[in-house]
Amino acid sequence: MTPETVQVWLDAYIEAWRSYDTDAVADLFTEDAAYAYHPWDEPIRGRDAIVTSWLSDRDEPNSWSADYRPFVVSGNRAVAVGETRYADGKNFVNAWQLIFDRDARCSDFVEWYMTPPVDLELRTPLGASAPIDNSRGREGDRCP
Repeated sequence: MTPETVQVWLDAYIEAWRSYDTDAVADLFTEDAAYAYHPWDEPIRGRDAIVTSWLSDRDEPNSWSADYRPFVVSGNRAVAVGETRYADGKNFVNAWQLIFDRDARCSDFVEWYMTPPVDLELRTPLGASAPIDNSRGREGDRCP
């Protein structure tokens, strides 16, 4: 995986979330994927169960916006950071742990999220200006 291929996956994730299209959600994950909404949760296991979970608890159309980008990419693993902002004023700052297969489908997804203080002016999540790409070893390392 590269920062660019992870970004393509993140964009597809947000579009699948927005549309709740069954095939679009399913295309994001491997057949035996694990998906945890919180790091301490027992993950949902299997693509079909993940799709069912997504479709059972939908956000209202146009009630949110999201912006996610790769923060660290190393081989088939990535951490993405970003924000989800809801029209009702709720904001979530997230880090997603991701493991991908050879076809750029996610086999393991763990969400870590925080709710910032209401009066805090949000900046770029974790100060990320550019992803760190460890896919090429030390010579390819970039720091934000």
